Amino acid sequence: MRTQLIDEVTKLNPYKWYGLVKQVTGLTIESAGPKVFIGELCFIWSKRDGQTSRIRAEVVGFREDRVLLMPLDTLLQIEAGSVVEATGKPLSVPVGPHLIGQVLDGTGELLDPAKKMDSRVQSYYSTDQMPPNPLERPRITEIMSVGVKVIDGLLTMGKGQRVGIFAGSGVGKSTLMSMIAKQSEAELNVIALVGERGREVKEFIERDLGESGLKRSIVVVATSDQPALLRVKGALTATAIAEYFRDQGYSVNLMMDSVTRFAMAQREIGLAIGEPPTTKGYPPSVFAMLPKLLERSGTSNHGTITAFYTVLVDGDDLNEPIADAVRGILDGHFVLDRNLANKGQFPAVNVLKSVSRLMKDLVANEHAQMASLVRKRLADYEESEDLIQIGAYKKGNSSSIDAAIHMNPIIVDFLKQRTDVWQTYEQTVNQMKHFLEGNDLTK
Repeated sequence: MRTQLIDEVTKLNPYKWYGLVKQVTGLTIESAGPKVFIGELCFIWSKRDGQTSRIRAEVVGFREDRVLLMPLDTLLQIEAGSVVEATGKPLSVPVGPHLIGQVLDGTGELLDPAKKMDSRVQSYYSTDQMPPNPLERPRITEIMSVGVKVIDGLLTMGKGQRVGIFAGSGVGKSTLMSMIAKQSEAELNVIALVGERGREVKEFIERDLGESGLKRSIVVVATSDQPALLRVKGALTATAIAEYFRDQGYSVNLMMDSVTRFAMAQREIGLAIGEPPTTKGYPPSVFAMLPKLLERSGTSNHGTITAFYTVLVDGDDLNEPIADAVRGILDGHFVLDRNLANKGQFPAVNVLKSVSRLMKDLVANEHAQMASLVRKRLADYEESEDLIQIGAYKKGNSSSIDAAIHMNPIIVDFLKQRTDVWQTYEQTVNQMKHFLEGNDLTK
């Protein structure tokens, strides 16, 4: 015990480092000193009208002999000559069971000022963690039932899998996320709302998530009006909280809406500190940070983080840079189709454009064959839909198309699901088996 205390004392730094603000340009604060490292948390002290204010900022770079910082709070109180205090450590967030059922800001503090942090804070986690060693990641072998028929039946997921939900605006991303949060087998949800409109935060919590969903969730909010660094930290904070509960042995769902706004916030930071714009205005740091963020979820020796990352596709273009980069990193993607939404099919998942890369390793052969048959019927119908709609196709010309026409309304009815309807993975598989055996005339 004594040796341990001596070791801790020797690690203490007896010095405190300070600097002075010299210039503020846009989002960037330049200071002379202090002695700091990239990612270190600093406090900027300002005194006005007898009031002393403390503004949190993070070191994001250096320019010649100047330190470049970005604020986690508003810039309004900063003035030339404000004192910059180095903390000697990066931003850390309090973690513990007290967080369950709470709504937090991007730095892990309770968003409701009326509530106070209780004594169950067990430790602090840095927001910037390294992804697990790939050799220490157990293989994904267990099915994760999310309670949504189109996913459990045709895009089956495993515990620890990471998928992207690709969609334009207003196609049902938030609704699908709320269904998964309320119905999945996971013990806990960590939900990050990054760059969300302020109006929509309470709507999502009260209308979509509801009281029952919030009881088993932790919501991290960084709205669009907040500094770019705080929006980036919102995503990192949510991931760190999910990592803590994974280390405690939990099966965690991590849901992030959206990775695109995370990338846009990092673009603001990169351009502000002088990075050159490359693909569609995104600097290189964006594409370096994406895999570091997305690879932190998944399996570990203690628990699992099953991750759902929404990606906003501009004009429904699935090949725009962020969508393309995310799709290459994750273990699958679900595409929400505006045409299906316009037809009233919700969830509007386009099965033919979506894929779960682990499904074939998780499900039984019978289930895999049924899912393949449903896909074939959907593909045959889509390929001939124009001819069918104008009446140019004559029954009997193709047995496959005849079967597709017969099965299409049955399959579409199966894929539709109200937000208040839930069923287990086994029920979904049995339902598929029942309607295929009873109705598919040509296999």
